[in-house]
Amino acid sequence: MPWPPKDLLVQLAKLNFCSKSIKLPMNWQEPGDHYPQGFQAGEAAVPPNVPLNLFREESLNKYHVGSSKDIGKLFETYIEGICGAVHGAVDQWRQMAVISGVIIVGPVASVGMVVGPPLTPLIMAQGPKGTPKELKYTTAIANALGTAWFPWQSSIKVPGLPWYPAFAAFPGPVAPPMPNIPIPLIALVSVDASLSPGALSGLMMANLGDPTALHAKDLFDAISKAFNTVFTMFKGMTMVTNVLGTGPIPTFAPPFVPVGPVMGGVGTGPPGFLV
Repeated sequence: MPWPPKDLLVQLAKLNFCSKSIKLPMNWQEPGDHYPQGFQAGEAAVPPNVPLNLFREESLNKYHVGSSKDIGKLFETYIEGICGAVHGAVDQWRQMAVISGVIIVGPVASVGMVVGPPLTPLIMAQGPKGTPKELKYTTAIANALGTAWFPWQSSIKVPGLPWYPAFAAFPGPVAPPMPNIPIPLIALVSVDASLSPGALSGLMMANLGDPTALHAKDLFDAISKAFNTVFTMFKGMTMVTNVLGTGPIPTFAPPFVPVGPVMGGVGTGPPGFLV
């Protein structure tokens, strides 16, 4: 399974935001004793919003409940759009990424370099941009994820894994291309610090350039935390396959030495090696 379901990323982001229990209107205080008299019957107290509404109402006043619901719906729609774009971008990256420069000695593979398309334009192509504010937030998120993704991608290395058992003693002068033993992506070494929730959220805020923007940090925190959770699942669920290894057997000298280990071999994984 390549990439955890999009709905999981969306739901986690919503739950993270909901857990902050933000009340609207913010910092509201009842004006005075005359306040309830300003409303018609049925307006002073109405049923509250459902528990998973993204904002809590400050009171059961009809207008507090209604505005919390309406603004919550706007945030829900945005979260669904941006999380869908992020999910789609990472899945495109997975399908287009390649690995090269894997060094093979005997059955053991090591090092290598993973290269994939930049994430930012992939997110921007699919992210919400219908209003100036949506464009600003989507740009901040896309740039943060694109910036943070690159060092993780560049840090991926094969840590000396027995990918090619047949190469320990191969009966020929050159071992033909053979696929590696499939393993989860998480078995490769990589540095994930740039994709931590704190690092991502901070980068999104810096990209937005407006520290006073209402609920921006809450939104970025929710998305960053959800992304990090799903990213960890992605590494565990995505398999590294079809990295074709080949190389010479310098010691091959029949009939006295009929088999020998691959020395100085190389491995290459084409687009689609992550499944």
